[in-house]
Amino acid sequence: MMKIDVLGDGCANCRLLKKNVQDALKELGLEAEIKEVSDYAEIASYGVMSTPALVVEGEVKSYGRVPSKEEIKKFLKG
Repeated sequence: MMKIDVLGDGCANCRLLKKNVQDALKELGLEAEIKEVSDYAEIASYGVMSTPALVVEGEVKSYGRVPSKEEIKKFLKG
């Protein structure tokens, strides 16, 4: 199963990012384990200095902004 991490402190943008990821997964018919990471040391271990950030299968795809659902679909497909 695909593993996705949403990095952030639970702010409104972090929640929006998680929702966009869930919507993109549903539209693509994919399943994934979504983990919310709020521990700053763990976030920093990804080399991310601004949140929210999206990590798919261990690779940072976006940080410091909320990508659109369509952009997230591209991340998930490839």
